[in-house]
Amino acid sequence: MEVQIIKPPDQAIGQFDGGKIIEQKPIGFSGEGSLINRLGPLFYWAWGHSQEPAEIGLHPHQGFEIITYVIKGKGYHRDTLGTVSVVEEGGTQLMQTGSGVYHAEALKEPSEMFQIWFEPHLSQAIKRTPTYSQYASSEFSVTDKDGVKIKTLLGNNSPMKIVTDAAMWDISILNGTVYTHSLAPNRTLSGLAIRGDGSLTLDTNQPNLFRHKDFVIVQSGIGGEIAIQALEKDLRIFLIEVPTEVEYPLYRKPR
Repeated sequence: MEVQIIKPPDQAIGQFDGGKIIEQKPIGFSGEGSLINRLGPLFYWAWGHSQEPAEIGLHPHQGFEIITYVIKGKGYHRDTLGTVSVVEEGGTQLMQTGSGVYHAEALKEPSEMFQIWFEPHLSQAIKRTPTYSQYASSEFSVTDKDGVKIKTLLGNNSPMKIVTDAAMWDISILNGTVYTHSLAPNRTLSGLAIRGDGSLTLDTNQPNLFRHKDFVIVQSGIGGEIAIQALEKDLRIFLIEVPTEVEYPLYRKPR
């Protein structure tokens, strides 16, 4: 298995509404400066923050499966499907954009959230009717054992289902505690440390240290065990697992 730790200067940055929304992007769009262009079907990942009311006007999407996860605050949404919604803290919205949809976003209080794009087989996806789904935090299963709290957002028994092969977890690890993740062959695990610092160890190798805001990537050819430990204080890390390669053509993302 191979480990990469991508520091914030090698991630993309973005902003909306005159800088009222600031984004750190582990995986950005072309021309935004992110070292990582994509990870298999994981196409885009933005971590947005706003300290004041802000809006992003109506804009189009097609084909991609787009998840917004509200870490803090609330996310306000409207779209051309007739949806008007508010996603509370800890909740998600899923747009399976299919043949095409326009939507607008707004923040009305200090907020923090992820927006993540997954890429299904686009030539098939654009033939499907676009849909909007919303899930409250209480709908997701949470395990809390031995200092590790795991909220499963995608995969296993999550109520949120997508076409793309992917899994997501919001994991909180108490200081000094270790979380172990089993990675199957030909899978890629990526993580963003949104609170605290930690170390990542593959099997019995030396630990790889990472800090708050670092983007960590593990790619597995043969599979193995990954140990993530919180160092000095509690760690909160968001993990996404996808296949390293898929059996359908992926959009050729320009640099």
